[in-house]
Amino acid sequence: MIEVLNPGPYATVQDLGRPGYAHLGVPRSGAADAPSLRLANRLVGNAETLAGIELTFGGARLRFHDGAWAALAGAPLAGAGMGAPFWVPPGGELRLGAPEWGLRTYLAVRGGIAVEPVLGSRSTDSLSGLGPAPLRAGTLLPVGPPEGKISVDLAPPPGPRPAVLRVLPGPRDDWFVPEAMAQLCGRPYTVTQDSNRVGVRLLGARLERAKEGELPSEGMVTGAVQVPPSGQPIVFLADHPPTGGYPVIGVVREADLPVLAQLRPGDEVRFTTRGPTGSRGR
Repeated sequence: MIEVLNPGPYATVQDLGRPGYAHLGVPRSGAADAPSLRLANRLVGNAETLAGIELTFGGARLRFHDGAWAALAGAPLAGAGMGAPFWVPPGGELRLGAPEWGLRTYLAVRGGIAVEPVLGSRSTDSLSGLGPAPLRAGTLLPVGPPEGKISVDLAPPPGPRPAVLRVLPGPRDDWFVPEAMAQLCGRPYTVTQDSNRVGVRLLGARLERAKEGELPSEGMVTGAVQVPPSGQPIVFLADHPPTGGYPVIGVVREADLPVLAQLRPGDEVRFTTRGPTGSRGR
């Protein structure tokens, strides 16, 4: 059992989400930076699908009632051992600071966080309210039995990736003036304070429409760049709604979603239509 003494600014239980229910109006949810959660799980010998704790801007204090192996990945926390398994003794307290860069850090514990699953997932969905409530002081988190073996000594944490998001045009780029995509990619946008696990709200060049009116609601995917009447884009993250009525000018490539998930308010980010090799993406 792990007792939350202080969750920090915002902390939730996350696994890889609950796919396959969008047609019923249920978002996938799951870790915003899935590769970091997968890495933390591998470091303690867990299956990648087990649940861990997603910390937003660190700051958590946790008491381990029983001894456990744990690992941290994602945004590097000052003074914390990142990218390597470490032992927390029975009754030990884990104190975590703020990240040196990035926004979200993942704590995995050998055996996984074993809260009750909802629709096959232990993820907290901040939009629909499915899954466990966000962590607060006094929350008790059960830990599952260990299954795998710890076989990794160290995974050197990578540095920050450039804040550049590769975007594919469409599916509603025809709702915008011809130069809108060039405007989207021409100058950096600033991440606003209103960003969260639903989406990253940006401030910058206003994207002008060529068509008036609104669309009937249609399916949305993670990474969709939706543009409301303000002309300021919103890029959907893990807890985005399954449908939306604002036109989507483009979609961020899946490989760049971890970059999106680590953007802080005040960070600048650029879009590009260039593919991985420098050619225009298709």
